[in-house]
Amino acid sequence: MRIDVFTIFPDYLNTPLSMSLVAKAAAARFLDLNVHDIREFATDKHRSTDDAPYGGGAGMVMTPGPIFAAVEAVQPPRPLLLLSASGRRFDQDFAKELVAGGGFSLICGRYEGVDQRVGDHLCDGEVSIGDIVLAGGEAAALCIIEATTRLVPGVMGNNDSAVEESFEGGLLEYPQYTRPEEFRGLVVPDVLTSGDHGRIASWRRAQALRRTMARRPDLVASPPDEADSELLRRWPEER
Repeated sequence: MRIDVFTIFPDYLNTPLSMSLVAKAAAARFLDLNVHDIREFATDKHRSTDDAPYGGGAGMVMTPGPIFAAVEAVQPPRPLLLLSASGRRFDQDFAKELVAGGGFSLICGRYEGVDQRVGDHLCDGEVSIGDIVLAGGEAAALCIIEATTRLVPGVMGNNDSAVEESFEGGLLEYPQYTRPEEFRGLVVPDVLTSGDHGRIASWRRAQALRRTMARRPDLVASPPDEADSELLRRWPEER
């Protein structure tokens, strides 16, 4: 998968992208990752990429010229997405769409925003990581890159890791435990040490349901269907 990112702060991205799973994916050639400095495509001696907004107002706005020039010179993979608080909400399904396409590109905004002509006439859409306002799009780009890279087949050593986790099947992930079996008087649920994989799967489904209903009720049907209701009765909440 190829990912291109356009930013005026490439060092903000280069360090975290040189570590952990993303770096391993790039080294193994599962990922072709490119960070482009928009300032290199500015035409004035100060390498300016922003100007005052028409109509007045606080702050500065990123100008279209350097961004258009950067994209036209690089010809990055599409879709080309502008990181924006007004964009489509990024989620696990969106991540899967991007991976299925084989590549995508991101433009990181800064200041008060980006000239609207970039979003309307250069990009294929806008994307947001949530109802928050950041200083720029770089932190959001890192989230999107990590979320998508881990879904590329072969990137994670165990492909089941991408299947048995939050938001797969519409639920949050069930609780996880590891050694020691007892820690400061707190013990691992007996079912997980039983060796009975059918009971373990049933317990995990019940815990995922209960956790999702408590923390993200918007993700589950209310009330749960008959099968899930039976699971919840079979596995009462543990404390």
